[in-house]
Amino acid sequence: MQSSHVFIVLLVLAIAAFVVGRVRVLQLRNAGQSVHSLPFYHGMYFAICTSLLPILVLGLWMVASHYTINSWVTSALPQDILAQSQGDRSLSISMIDSLAEKSNMLSASEIATLRAGGDAATTILTQHNIGLSQNPEAFVIDAALHKTALVQSAAWIISALCLMLAMLGFYYAWRKQSEDLRTRNIVEELFRYVLMAASSIAILTTAGIVLSVLSESIAFFKSVPIASFLFGTVWDPRFSAAGAEASAGQFGLLPLLWGTFFITIVALAVAIPVGLTAAIYMSEYASSKMRGFTKPALEVLAGIPTIVYGFFALTTFGPFLQSAGAKAGLDISPNSVLSAGFVMGVMIIPFVSSLSDDILSAVPNSLREGSYGLGATQSETIKKVVLPAALPGIVGACLLAVSRAVGETMIVVLAAGIAANLTANPFKPVTTITVKIVSQLTGDLEFNSPQTLVAFALGLTLFVFTLGLNVLALHIVRKYREQYE
Repeated sequence: MQSSHVFIVLLVLAIAAFVVGRVRVLQLRNAGQSVHSLPFYHGMYFAICTSLLPILVLGLWMVASHYTINSWVTSALPQDILAQSQGDRSLSISMIDSLAEKSNMLSASEIATLRAGGDAATTILTQHNIGLSQNPEAFVIDAALHKTALVQSAAWIISALCLMLAMLGFYYAWRKQSEDLRTRNIVEELFRYVLMAASSIAILTTAGIVLSVLSESIAFFKSVPIASFLFGTVWDPRFSAAGAEASAGQFGLLPLLWGTFFITIVALAVAIPVGLTAAIYMSEYASSKMRGFTKPALEVLAGIPTIVYGFFALTTFGPFLQSAGAKAGLDISPNSVLSAGFVMGVMIIPFVSSLSDDILSAVPNSLREGSYGLGATQSETIKKVVLPAALPGIVGACLLAVSRAVGETMIVVLAAGIAANLTANPFKPVTTITVKIVSQLTGDLEFNSPQTLVAFALGLTLFVFTLGLNVLALHIVRKYREQYE
């Protein structure tokens, strides 16, 4: 029985247990007994006792089954296969996995044909759509059949174990139920732990990401000195082979960090003034009819895929800047900081305008009325009262726009190119950290080479950069929140 089927059966049993627990406590109430908790909590108590432990066991098995079964299959391989290199052994294991997925569809005669090899075996592989580029050897067939048998046996054992645990849990709930049982306290305490576990998922996920990136970054810095990476001014990792000592200038971070910073500054120079001005107009000046039209129209920009913005920059805005610059006597490249930054700024305008509009609208009207009562005009009220009161939220909106700009890839690839240049000229092409992360993880390079591991070092740098922005924004928010709360 498949794990999904077992899970569905457990849910059905939980629903049935809920009904039984609720009906039983209703019978106690009808008999004149005073029960502590509502029937709903008694039903939930039955459902939890019946399904919680089996679902946990099933979940643990689903997580560990692949690794466990593969370990059993690998340990049973011939010694000469185990003595092979990691690449050859991984190829054999992948062939075993491909054949094991379709082995249930093969008859005994077809398996015998596969053992014999030849054109007939190739025909069987093609008919059953088995993704093998060559006829499998005998040990591959034996291991695939062994894995299939293990998977089937383990599935039935886990299914039987889960059903047995469900029955034991139901029996336990049946024995424990009484009019004095405080099921409400038990159920609410359990849900409190569930909510705590759900809240910790974000923390654990962040910790896992940081640890994985950090471990690979440490492996990279064993090959490349950290000083050469942080202060190097040349990014050209192509000439360093895997296992060879990397030269000091090949993995210089400064061109990528400067490109990321430069394009983000141009994007914010477009998005923040336009977005904030639009938010002030929609919140303070526009009529309800105009606001109902303007705000959705601006938010449409957020729904356009970034690849479309990239095509727009590549085919329209970049050539327009080049031709306009030529008429003005300027040498503007079609792939430039200005092109990528402007289009990216247009893309993140909704992040600034929509959030800032909501924040400005949330400022209490009593502050505006008090300002008007002191004789201030509407523009003075906006500048002296509304904007300072909404500043923490506006900073948060701008921070979201910065994070969106820093993490953008497609617009930079199409509009700014992939050249890692350390230049202050906005008319020249540059590239960003995210673009190089993608390019370094694309291709057939070995995973233990500096060219691949540098992507994790770049990711760690980007993480530290955004973390610093978050700390700075939090400091600003706390400073002004103390003044206006």
